[in-house]
Amino acid sequence: MKHALNQKPDYEKELRKAGVRITKPRRIIIDILTSTEDHPDAMKIFHRAIEIDASISLSTVYRTMNLLEEMGAIHRHAFNGGPSRFEQAHGEHHDHLIDIDTGAVVEFKSDKIEKLQEEIAKSLGYDIVHHRLELYGRKTGKSS
Repeated sequence: MKHALNQKPDYEKELRKAGVRITKPRRIIIDILTSTEDHPDAMKIFHRAIEIDASISLSTVYRTMNLLEEMGAIHRHAFNGGPSRFEQAHGEHHDHLIDIDTGAVVEFKSDKIEKLQEEIAKSLGYDIVHHRLELYGRKTGKSS
């Protein structure tokens, strides 16, 4: 599911194509996902959803996230073994830097890193099919 950089993904259309009924709770979850700029976990999505409709259950959030992940519409990340966090699957490839003090996720792209990964794989006789790079760090000047 590819999207232009500033175009919002149409999760509702994708779910309908997959034969999934769009309920009010699912529509609310979809709206939250298309408007988020962060990498929320299921609990954050759930808390945002119940602010809109208190009848939404956590299991509905999980089922919807699983459906979207199975369709390739979202990516699931488990940064540093923490709870699964989600991001939209559209857009260009990027890597992540996770702040170990705050849990903030910073997206970045580095042509140097991409080229080096290709060189390493090629030198070992491989073509990269898929990869994820996660760096874990602390803001400069902070100590543990």
